Amino acid sequence: MAEADRFLFELRELAGLLVKQQGIRQGNWGIYIEFGFGAANVPTGPDGPLGKTIAPASINFVQKIGIQRFPEPNSLTVDAAELHQGKGSKKAASRKAAKKK
Repeated sequence: MAEADRFLFELRELAGLLVKQQGIRQGNWGIYIEFGFGAANVPTGPDGPLGKTIAPASINFVQKIGIQRFPEPNSLTVDAAELHQGKGSKKAASRKAAKKK
C-alpha cells in the first residue's frame, strides 16, 4: 500500500488543532490567513508580429497562517472551552470504564 503524501483539513478542524497546540481554553477562534499581492508582466502566448505576447498579471501568495479570536461564533470558528471539555470527558469516561473492570 502506498504511503500518504498529503493530509487535508477543513478550516474548523485546523483551527481546533492550533487552538489546542497553543493551550487556549476560552473564546471563539478561527483560521487567519495573511495574503501578499504582487504584479508582473507575464508571457501569455506564442510570438506575434510584434514579438512576445505578454499581459499584466496579479500574483497572490500566502504569507502567514494562524488563528484569530472572533467575537461571535461562525462557520469558521471553534469554541476553545468546548474543545477542552470534550477532551476531559473522554478521559473521565475511560477512567470510569477502567474502575468498573
